[in-house]
Amino acid sequence: MKTPDRKAIQQFLNRIITWRPRHRYTQIVYKWSKRLLLTVFIAIILFFALNWVFPVPDNIEYSTIITDSKGEVLHAFLTKDEKWRMKTELEEISPLLRKTIIEKEDKYFYRHPGINAMAIGRAFFKNIFRWKRTSGASTITMQVARALEPKRRTYFNKVVEMFRALQLEHKYTKNEILQLYLNLVPYGGNIEGVKSASILYFKKNPDHLSLAEITALSIIPNRPSSLVMGKHNDRIVQERNRWLQQFANDKVFTQKEIADALSEPLTATRGTVPQLIPHLAWKLKQQGGDIIKTNIELNTQLKTEKLVADYSRILTLKNIRNAAVIIIDNQTHNVITYVGSANFTDTIDAGQVNGAHAIRQPGSTLKPLLYGLCIDEGLMTPKAIITDVAVNYGGYAPENYDKQFNGYVTMEYALEHSLNIPAVKSLQSLGKDQFIDKLGACNFKQIKKDQRKLGLSLILGGCGATLEELTGMYTLFANEGRYVVPRYTQEAFHQPGEGQKILTPAATFMINEILSKVNRPDFPLNWQSTEHMPKIAWKTGTSYGRRDAWSIGYNKKYTVGIWTGNFSALGIPELSGANIATPLLFKIFNTIDYDSDQEWFTQPKDCDIRMVCSETGLPPGEHCGNTVTDYFIPLISSTQFCNNLQEVAISADEKFSYCKTCQPADGYKKKWYRTVTPDMQRYFEERHIVYEKIPPHNPNCERVFKDGGPAITSPRSGSEYYISKKHPEPLQLSCNVGNDVHKVYWYINNQFYKSDESHNRQFFMPEEGPVKISCTDDKGRNRDIWIRVKYVDL
Repeated sequence: MKTPDRKAIQQFLNRIITWRPRHRYTQIVYKWSKRLLLTVFIAIILFFALNWVFPVPDNIEYSTIITDSKGEVLHAFLTKDEKWRMKTELEEISPLLRKTIIEKEDKYFYRHPGINAMAIGRAFFKNIFRWKRTSGASTITMQVARALEPKRRTYFNKVVEMFRALQLEHKYTKNEILQLYLNLVPYGGNIEGVKSASILYFKKNPDHLSLAEITALSIIPNRPSSLVMGKHNDRIVQERNRWLQQFANDKVFTQKEIADALSEPLTATRGTVPQLIPHLAWKLKQQGGDIIKTNIELNTQLKTEKLVADYSRILTLKNIRNAAVIIIDNQTHNVITYVGSANFTDTIDAGQVNGAHAIRQPGSTLKPLLYGLCIDEGLMTPKAIITDVAVNYGGYAPENYDKQFNGYVTMEYALEHSLNIPAVKSLQSLGKDQFIDKLGACNFKQIKKDQRKLGLSLILGGCGATLEELTGMYTLFANEGRYVVPRYTQEAFHQPGEGQKILTPAATFMINEILSKVNRPDFPLNWQSTEHMPKIAWKTGTSYGRRDAWSIGYNKKYTVGIWTGNFSALGIPELSGANIATPLLFKIFNTIDYDSDQEWFTQPKDCDIRMVCSETGLPPGEHCGNTVTDYFIPLISSTQFCNNLQEVAISADEKFSYCKTCQPADGYKKKWYRTVTPDMQRYFEERHIVYEKIPPHNPNCERVFKDGGPAITSPRSGSEYYISKKHPEPLQLSCNVGNDVHKVYWYINNQFYKSDESHNRQFFMPEEGPVKISCTDDKGRNRDIWIRVKYVDL
């Protein structure tokens, strides 16, 4: 195909441009058409230029509203200009609302470009011939323009209003303009918008309004001062019925719809805006937004608030004045209940403080995660043995809640009874930084921030955490060890399988089995009945000084977090997680999941069962007599066999033991002895617990013992001690030694001080300055440490 050349195209265009009609009438039409097109073109250019120079002022400030999971308003805030101006969303504009408003205000709304020329002409002639304004011609779009930019009613301002209407039609769709109208229409006082009016007058969202209610509201903007809902209801009904009759004449609605609307009474008065979930509302308001859609389930929220209020009234008798609760749906990760205090309006006990968001000491609530991580690292299993005896880590000597020691305990026993010393030992074995990294992955912001400052005491509550963080963390136990950030709003959407893996399903299952046992010391003593209560796993915690009591429980459906205490941080002797927080936890579960038939967590594929020695928790050796079943993770849990017994050569009268160097050719026998570590030896000796000790070593043995020297436990090596000059107190000397040691010798600055049995403690008054302390056992093994002593005025 031949392509036309450039010259031919130019000639064709010139013919079109220079063409003139030959007939006279055709010339006139052409002339005026050309002028009209030019005028329209200039008008369009002028409109876009003015639109660019004078953009439509549509920056509207709405009242921030908080809604529940079903879209019902729970809380709202005034705008900066003290208006109730709530935003109506497009989906809230029901067909009935749309039809009624358009029929009354602007029948041709969907047909005109923002200006109804016929209506303007009709109004102009009526106003001219009667010498006063008797008829208006404002379309819905023009009313929006007037609401956005209020001005005196003059002809010039009317022209500006029409220009703004064209701008709005250019920028928005018809439905969006109708939405703007419904958001800005005044209803008297400080009420603007149909949503504000429907909530304040009818206590419902606009999409739930009836025909009679919509019509009643639609007539108020025309006379907001003389038609006040609650004061002039009779007048409003008369005007409403007049419009309903007009709708009937125009056959806008059916006769039955009109009859129902006419017979509907009007008893509405101005009410108050809902002020529910105040703590969460203020928290979410800081994020910004006109409509914040939460996942709060109102029925569960109200039931929980009543339980908290009733229970707090009982607690005030013990001078415990506040509580906070969070409930999370474990399937959706939605926060369905949020109670920040017992009473938000209580100014005496600081009810405005958000107890769910406040940073408090978490007590023992972090222990389940620690033990789960230790299981995943292969450090222990539920039946693994831990020694619960006195320890000292560089001056830090943790104690149990009851100030007692329990000797050999299993990991599950330590968790059930919330023992502190085994937890500190486990954290030392796992590593503090690794544990904090996992907590950081669970969104513990303050703990992650303080990582460098924190020590081993963090597992006992020596750190800062919130109820929000703790409750969110516990949801991972209901989701096979996967942590998903709790969803406070509907915008925070999660995909299935989303989240971060913190624990394996096997470790999670083991922790769930331990925490779901009811034969525990933290089971509340005064709890009435658990016959219909759903099966749950829970953990309690009590902070140092009894300032905070925690109880966090979960099953497959819900995770519930409880905090009780005083916002003043006042410690109460009776305050404990078991007896104060847990009864409220049980009450809530009995309310929201009563008589549930929900199945419990099943054993995952990566979790297996094996027999272990009851004395060590390790796979049994050939001499282990007592075994128990234990969960373990194949290829991860330790496969080391139990070596709890050692064979020792002893004299026939069992007075001496022999090593290979001094063992005689005959006249001896061999006997199995239980391996007892030095710290357990001290535990047994101090409590006069009889155990079979290895006899003293052959005194005639010429072997030099190099390993296994005494470990000095007090004083601490490298420490600095301050002693009062007025009331000086001596320092304690103590050590841990092997099972074969019976006597130790103490030296101070290379001078012999005392000798005594290995388990006895000695005391001495040191000199000021550096002090060398030496301890030698009866095998000749020695250990030296240095300390520094200062005498001060105290």
